[in-house]
Amino acid sequence: MALGDWLAPDADSLGVALVVPRRGPAGIFGPACELCAQLAADEVNADGGVLGRALRLVPVDGGAPPHRVAAEVEALVSAGIVEGVTGWHISSVRQAVAPRVAHRVPYVYTALYEGGEDSAGVFLTSETPDGQLRPAMRLLAAERRVRRWYVVGNDYVWPRRTALAARRYAREEAGRIVGEDYLPLGTEDFAPTLRRIERSEADAVLMLLVGSDAVRFNRAFAALGLDRRALRLSTLMDENMLAASGPDATRGLSATGGFFAALATADTLDFQGRYTARFGVDAPAPSALGESCYEGVLLLAALVGRAGSVAVPAIESTAPEVSYQGARGELRLRGRHVRQRIYLAEADGMDFAVTADLDDWA
Repeated sequence: MALGDWLAPDADSLGVALVVPRRGPAGIFGPACELCAQLAADEVNADGGVLGRALRLVPVDGGAPPHRVAAEVEALVSAGIVEGVTGWHISSVRQAVAPRVAHRVPYVYTALYEGGEDSAGVFLTSETPDGQLRPAMRLLAAERRVRRWYVVGNDYVWPRRTALAARRYAREEAGRIVGEDYLPLGTEDFAPTLRRIERSEADAVLMLLVGSDAVRFNRAFAALGLDRRALRLSTLMDENMLAASGPDATRGLSATGGFFAALATADTLDFQGRYTARFGVDAPAPSALGESCYEGVLLLAALVGRAGSVAVPAIESTAPEVSYQGARGELRLRGRHVRQRIYLAEADGMDFAVTADLDDWA
């Protein structure tokens, strides 16, 4: 959506830039992210809006080059068209956007990420390696005797910094990283990487690949028969990616995260029922990535509502008092991050089966 499509600020509404990918490897998440965010906005508005104003989402393509995304969001903020930012997008986009707008408007980032973000005005709803990856590696070491890990990730900040943490986690369990490959976003040919994995005799592959790149990797991995020799663990694998990979490509694949549809809690079922009633049975599965955008809108509304203002200093001062009710129950902030439970799930064909609460392994 170009800036010119939004002619002027609207005093009766509170504009929020919804930054989600519409292109590139992460584009597979975009439709669910937009629908989940819209569901949250509809619910906020049905409950009276934010500070008496209707919440209005202004879409921004988070799959564009990071500098271009940051320039568009900054232009929207400067023009007064948006007074907040949220959405799922990769860390390199967040790193471009945050310095330009986060001190001016609240920014709720919903993607799992590498940790360490502490910019004023930035709040985070999703997982970081210490709570998500570390207990999963500990569990697999204890129960599946995984000691030799091979890391395959896209070549940007989230995979590289997560791999640094993974080296430490592996050592804690008397294991090690036996190889690492970092590939451009949009990689089509995984053959050289797969040959190196095969030679490494790794017990498991840590997948730090985004969207359709992970789908292609899963297919190639299984086609070579490596799924019979090594497990796979992903910290970024949702139901849409699982379905796109296909049932023949998901044997031995596990994922870790704070939300899976298979959890089937009262809150999860209620969320999915409202989503289906609003968008129909043929809509993209809401999944963890889409659900994160639902939470992003709810948290942003709660932050502004509690502060009584969109001013970042006011929001910062009242943020410790904020909670919201989402698809994962009632959640609260600890520092700038949402406190949450993390789970391990195993692929079962084209669905997930939740097998462990990783709080037990933290």
